[in-house]
Amino acid sequence: MYVLPILALAALGTSSPISHDFTTRHTLREVPSGWSIVTRAPAEHNIDLRIGLKQGRMVDLLSILDEVSDPANVRYGKHLSKEDVEKLVAPRTETTETVEQWLRSHNVKVSGRSSAGDWIHVTVPVSRAEKMLGTKYNIYRHTSGAHIVRSESYALPRSLDSHVDVVQPTTYFGRINERSTSESSSILEKRASTVFVVPEPENLGLKQPAEAEQNAATAVPSSCGSTITPACLKALYRQVKTGTDSYIPKSGNSSSIGITGYLGLTLDGDIEQYASTSDLQTFYTKFNPSAAGSTFSVELINGGKNSQTNPGIEANLDVQYAGAISNPIPLTFYSTAGSPPYKPDSNTPTNTNEPYSEWVNYMLEKATLPLTISTSYGDDEQTVPLDYATRVCNSFAQLGVRGVSVLFSSGDGGVGSGTCKTNDGTNRTRFQPIFPASCPYVTAVGGTYKVEPEVGVSFSQGGFSDYFSRPSYQVSAVSTFLGSLGTTYSGLYNTTGRGFPDVAAQGRSFQIVQGGRTTSVAGTSASAPAFAGVIALLNDYRLSQGKSPLGFLNPWLYSSAVSALNDITSGSNPGCGTNGFTARAGWDPVTGLGTPDFIKLQAVV
Repeated sequence: MYVLPILALAALGTSSPISHDFTTRHTLREVPSGWSIVTRAPAEHNIDLRIGLKQGRMVDLLSILDEVSDPANVRYGKHLSKEDVEKLVAPRTETTETVEQWLRSHNVKVSGRSSAGDWIHVTVPVSRAEKMLGTKYNIYRHTSGAHIVRSESYALPRSLDSHVDVVQPTTYFGRINERSTSESSSILEKRASTVFVVPEPENLGLKQPAEAEQNAATAVPSSCGSTITPACLKALYRQVKTGTDSYIPKSGNSSSIGITGYLGLTLDGDIEQYASTSDLQTFYTKFNPSAAGSTFSVELINGGKNSQTNPGIEANLDVQYAGAISNPIPLTFYSTAGSPPYKPDSNTPTNTNEPYSEWVNYMLEKATLPLTISTSYGDDEQTVPLDYATRVCNSFAQLGVRGVSVLFSSGDGGVGSGTCKTNDGTNRTRFQPIFPASCPYVTAVGGTYKVEPEVGVSFSQGGFSDYFSRPSYQVSAVSTFLGSLGTTYSGLYNTTGRGFPDVAAQGRSFQIVQGGRTTSVAGTSASAPAFAGVIALLNDYRLSQGKSPLGFLNPWLYSSAVSALNDITSGSNPGCGTNGFTARAGWDPVTGLGTPDFIKLQAVV
């Protein structure tokens, strides 16, 4: 703690006087890898601050989430409305008044707030933000060329300790690339989160199963061991029963699926992810003819775009496979831009924040939500401030209690990529969990490869959270794994942390269309939309039976659905100079509980 002089004001209403003392909320021991300081941020430039107020009854909301997500509970499936959720998360009157008094003490006006009142937006010059937060803002440059404005610590008056969860942008730098892996060793060594693209000539001579081939037989085509297409996934995960007998969505437009697009590098080095409608049509024509002519809708968030001239590999991968598996269920692509730290002008750089909170807060304001959402992005958990991670994780819980299934890729660094050194000042070697996959209120999807049997792919990231404790729904499954692991890797991971991934799906050699040509990509960023497509079909089936959507999946997955998943018992995820964890019977940190069997899952929903 350190003390700074500020203007003391008299209490207003039920709020407390503004404290003279500051409490440090978060401090970076070092600038995150890949970033370097350039210069001080210009004092006169404006920065948009998001202030997360303490939510009034979050404990109650999480308790309700447990109840409506547990198949054994009488409240199972009885999800809450938008209005119900907002009543639970609305801050106490004292909290709102105290925060607004603090803002007035700095002559700052509220420029916006969420419907629930739990987020307040203000726009202030950098110089004023520095006084409010007891910090200094600098311009930082990433090795990719991106620039952002951040601080290396921030503080708040002690009187706000019980009223404010988080203020951003401050110490969260975010990841530049989408969370995907590489099958190319040279790229993998450079960065474990870069989508790998195999030039089309390297795939020549490999038979690629088309939809017609899949309909001709129930067996998984042998070519699927080296090349994954929608036909492979439908056969492997038994969306196809016998011959031409495949599941046809029945609920009209009641079911829906969403794909998120944040920041990431395209082949041309741009830092946005756009999904191409023309590439989708080419993909459907080649690999999923029955879906030809169908497309996706787009929602732009916080200045997001969806340029058709420079599509992103990640975005194309996600919409092509989620769409192919779940078609004709409506598909929406959400394109979210960063939260600018400046009001842009010729003297200021562009922010590249990976805006989880921007996206999830936009979604929570919507009266109607997609029932299944897939996201293929993540950060090393230790690089995400705990207060920010907790707030975002709780926001995912709000989606779950409203009946939304939220899935994230587990990451592509095995147990951790790079040096695996801690950033807490001790510089210890430690396995590196991934956020948001480590959030207990999302379903994390790991990766497999090969067929009959599937094997855990080496890049499938998994392990144990250092931020979030083990949720009750997975205590038994994870404890069994840890019992068999014994003292192996003692000290390299948190033995009481939330284990991830929860499930898995194929993650190598996915054929996509990018810029009109067929390329092969890999990563759990392929696994997540593949699994999400299956969940969208299951939601459709439940709705057609007059039931509610699945909502938050994990309590169901770890209970009723365990026997309906294909348990993966071979493979490992090396990293951090170790052989990593090994897949085995039951849950493991490589493939979770296993891959989907649609027919069996349909029987237990």
